[in-house]
Amino acid sequence: MILHLDMDAFYASVEQLDHPWLKGRCVIVGGLSGRGVVSAASYEARRFGVRSAMPMFQARQLCPHGTFLPPRMDRYRHVSREVLAILHEFSPQVEPVSIDEAFLDLAGTEKLHGPPAALASTLKTRISCTLRLTCSIGVAPNRFLAKIASDFKKPDGLTVIEPDQVQAFIKGLPIARVPGVGPKTLAKLTDLNVRLLGDIRKFSEPALKAIFGSYGSRLCELASGTDPTPVTPDSAVQSVSSECTLAEDTREYAALTRCLLQQAEDVAAALRQKGVRARTVVLKIKHADFRLVTRRATFALPTQSSKALYRHAVHLLEAYPETQKIRL
Repeated sequence: MILHLDMDAFYASVEQLDHPWLKGRCVIVGGLSGRGVVSAASYEARRFGVRSAMPMFQARQLCPHGTFLPPRMDRYRHVSREVLAILHEFSPQVEPVSIDEAFLDLAGTEKLHGPPAALASTLKTRISCTLRLTCSIGVAPNRFLAKIASDFKKPDGLTVIEPDQVQAFIKGLPIARVPGVGPKTLAKLTDLNVRLLGDIRKFSEPALKAIFGSYGSRLCELASGTDPTPVTPDSAVQSVSSECTLAEDTREYAALTRCLLQQAEDVAAALRQKGVRARTVVLKIKHADFRLVTRRATFALPTQSSKALYRHAVHLLEAYPETQKIRL
């Protein structure tokens, strides 16, 4: 069995922990300028429609009485390390996937901590008593189902999918909740009259691959209730990134390249600090209408050089024939 832990409204919850007067109030953490975005919103704020990644000006319109705070990343990382330390008390197989979530492989833990449901309940209590924060946990026979289960009863939820419950769970799972099903894929699936993950079983794998490419095989796999992806502790760094919301939307080449130069220097410094090199550069662009595109280039010799990263990024920018102003 695999356990997925997700800290509830993590940044906002830490702010409420550190500032008790914020308990029960609408707390929105993110960039405070008119061009900032929401990093986290307390569940009180979510009742007004505020969501992470939402433009901050929109959050202010939905929740004008909320408390708006800038992120304190050092503090959040400190609490995240405390959460991970607790997780390692229950299993050596811990894989952090972000600052506020992680997977645990529960193989071999039953003699020490009891069956998976009991372990999950004890883990929730341990985090609550030690850190005074809540988390939501999903437990299932694989990663895919465990992650979906952790989202079912938020906040402070616990959902366990036993092996003999998997097929019934998949049969009734809305296809929109499946990882990788974005708006375009969802539209295609809707045209095929696929509403639930179980509906995928009506199609052969070749037919799905013809429509969705390699993701068709993944859909077929998930619809059968299998996900062979293992929990991988201490997985190697796969990417280093830097992004910046511009002071104003612009197409001015000099402004965009100045931003890219600073980002190349930041990324190169992070690569050198981690002792790794990169062989692919990805340029992410968000337009004034919030449309997002990415462009990438892979090169022969891995590098830590800010000059090399900058050169590749600029080439990607120059090759992108966009006339609309850029936001990020």
